[in-house]
Amino acid sequence: MSKRDRLSGNEAVAAAIRQINPDVVAAFPITPSTEIPQYISSFKADGLIDTEFITVESEHSAMSACIGASAAGVRAMTATSSAGMALMYELLYVAASDRLPIVMAAVNRALSGPININADHSDSMGARDSGWIQIYSENAQEAYDNMLMAHRIAEHPDVMLPVMICQDGFITSHAVQNIVTEDDAFAKAFIGEYRPEKYLLNPQESLGVGPYSVSVYYMEIKRQQFEAMNSARRVIADVSAEFTARTGRAYAMFESYRMEGAELAVLLMSSSAGTGKVAVDALRERGVKAGLVKLRVFRPFPAAELAGAFPGVKALGIMDKSDGFSGCGGPLGAEVRAALYGKADGIRTIDYIYGLGGRDVRVEDFYEIFDELARMAGGAEAPDCRYHGVRE
Repeated sequence: MSKRDRLSGNEAVAAAIRQINPDVVAAFPITPSTEIPQYISSFKADGLIDTEFITVESEHSAMSACIGASAAGVRAMTATSSAGMALMYELLYVAASDRLPIVMAAVNRALSGPININADHSDSMGARDSGWIQIYSENAQEAYDNMLMAHRIAEHPDVMLPVMICQDGFITSHAVQNIVTEDDAFAKAFIGEYRPEKYLLNPQESLGVGPYSVSVYYMEIKRQQFEAMNSARRVIADVSAEFTARTGRAYAMFESYRMEGAELAVLLMSSSAGTGKVAVDALRERGVKAGLVKLRVFRPFPAAELAGAFPGVKALGIMDKSDGFSGCGGPLGAEVRAALYGKADGIRTIDYIYGLGGRDVRVEDFYEIFDELARMAGGAEAPDCRYHGVRE
């Protein structure tokens, strides 16, 4: 039975982890994800979970412990942000290549330097090619729901890849919102038991995990990861559809908001989508044919689906909360443009770098962006990429 509650994003994720009751959680505190292991520690102390909670000396050690636990055959989870994720960097690749379905609560925070504790996506975007599935959350409700779906996706025999569930630091993680939580019986039944086919502690089989891979094997391993990530597209869609059928809360690879007849649109991820929707509603009332697409799943990237998401759109603003420092935009802009190339060539695009280091993004900012898109649709020149909201 569902229950209405008031929780922050961190509380919502912790509530989902309590319901999951993983075998192992290994974590090292770093703002703004610190609250998540704090809540887990309290759950453990109060007897609400029987998780083995490992307090480690660094985030590198946290991921190492998760890798060992997952290889042994149990559910393992962690939480981190920013430089903590960067310290895990080597191990992120190990977890993915060893096909270990670890789940991470990634509370997005700007990656130093200069040092900053507020939200942007430079931490998870820096790990975008590590082999982890990446799912982004607009609000506390999505963070909770995505976490409940994470193990079903990661542990599917056609996938067996780690998953990070991302939310914007402080904007989502610490803001209290009205959400709906499911009862423990539903969560337990939906997630199910973890029964790995291969694991180190199986007395019936000898197994090696993470051996040195010489050149005659390395490419085959990477090809298997490639196939697993492709399979994840179907599994994410299936798990999301089942979750929707059982809760009424709809999830897909991305959300199209008021895209019917839209001629101007923005594409973005996470918390800024809520602000963008308010702007789109107001612009529609003024007669502007505005729309919005919110990307939920960044890895695997839904290129084919996105190519058909903008019928009739003349100008598209791609909003990147990190800069790829390629000189031509951020990672989201590069991948969306690649998806559209040859399939939706009539759309003029501009990549906006915005919100870095927690810079405020207001409804008025979206009005300015849609004004520029309208000029582009009318034939005006515009750069391929520009910073928005920066003091010139």
